[in-house]
Amino acid sequence: MAWVYMMRGTTGRFYIGATEDLQARIARHQTGMVYSTKRLGLPLEFVASREFNTIGEAYAMEKKLKAWKNPSKSLAFLRG
Repeated sequence: MAWVYMMRGTTGRFYIGATEDLQARIARHQTGMVYSTKRLGLPLEFVASREFNTIGEAYAMEKKLKAWKNPSKSLAFLRG
């Protein structure tokens, strides 16, 4: 299984990502080990995720959500 997830930093900005190991990926973000989320301000807050059958589907949805450029719309989709 794979997931698309969203996190929010202390700056109020959001990050959308995709992974096959959600718990490990969140842990890496929260420890500051991911360059792309350091700029959002630590600690990062996990806000939502949605499960997909394959990593390919998850990557495609991640790309779509990022293209929306609307965190509220993306958050609503991930929460179902």
